[in-house]
Amino acid sequence: MFLHYSPFWLKAIYPRYIWHIPASEKKIYLTFDDGPIPEITEYVLEQLRDFKAQATFFCIGDNVRKHPAVYQKLLSEGHSVGNHTFNHLNGWQSENDAYLNNIALCDQQLGVETNLFRPPYGRIKRSQARSMSADRKIVMWDVLSGDFSPNVSQKTCLEKSIKHTKPGSIILFHDSLKAAKNMQYALPRYLEHFIREGYSFDALPMF
Repeated sequence: MFLHYSPFWLKAIYPRYIWHIPASEKKIYLTFDDGPIPEITEYVLEQLRDFKAQATFFCIGDNVRKHPAVYQKLLSEGHSVGNHTFNHLNGWQSENDAYLNNIALCDQQLGVETNLFRPPYGRIKRSQARSMSADRKIVMWDVLSGDFSPNVSQKTCLEKSIKHTKPGSIILFHDSLKAAKNMQYALPRYLEHFIREGYSFDALPMF
């Protein structure tokens, strides 16, 4: 089970983490985890291009290594990237040194300057977060599409994502094989809905 939104008490417990971007304008921050993956990430890029939207991709270092052409394509189209570890490690189940080394390996593979980091599964120990450099920004989300879950229908994925989005929301989709069915249904409809409502889609800034 999971919530499609991040409750206020969770944000209060972890105030250092970035859950949303305060906004007076109608802006949404699309993010995608776990790529790059051939065809899946390319589908996302096509949708973003069609709707003139920018996004942030939290990449797994090993996927960048395996699919460099797809990675270079998302960079060339002006999207921003963040670190999602090299092997999609669960911080709660990892020794601190191994976890931090895995992040460093991903940094090397990305090959671009970024201070954006998202812990896989949203799970990171406080000690791991404290050990990161001060300029590293831990980015969470305030809207979770649920595209990865086999228990969430395509329609529910879309409806819940729309329901919980507000100006400044950071929404999480996945450019992964597991999430493909729900994501490919929900993403274009989500984009269309909010474009019609006068929103724009921006990449996360370097804080």
